[in-house]
Amino acid sequence: MMDKISRECRSRNMAAIRSSNTSMELLVRSALFAKGLRFRKNLRSLPGTPDIVFTKKKVAIFLDGCFWHGHIGCINGQTPKTNSDFWKLKISKNIERDSKNRAILHEMGFVVLEYWECDVKKNLHNILNEIILILAVH
Repeated sequence: MMDKISRECRSRNMAAIRSSNTSMELLVRSALFAKGLRFRKNLRSLPGTPDIVFTKKKVAIFLDGCFWHGHIGCINGQTPKTNSDFWKLKISKNIERDSKNRAILHEMGFVVLEYWECDVKKNLHNILNEIILILAVH
């Protein structure tokens, strides 16, 4: 199947996708901040560079895009029909890397929370309540 746009244009589009400060991250961070919670963002000293980190409570939060992190069963997580072998390999490597980083964080004593982009859009209130509950326990 042919792509509808040129290879160069597709490359520019994909390169322009942000890895931090995504709309999903901004939404969750602003909601947490409004609740009076303070945190670090995109902490590079930790494996996987968690999107939100509560350092004293040792809670790391990842807000994963459905496409880039391979959300199975999600319409946003489907493999493209063009160049599908490349994308399958790329996304499987992302999943493998994510799994290793989360395991290292667990070994370091962190509670690791992962939320999918589609869940953040649908259930922000529930996700905030879950984060607040976990922070209260730790």
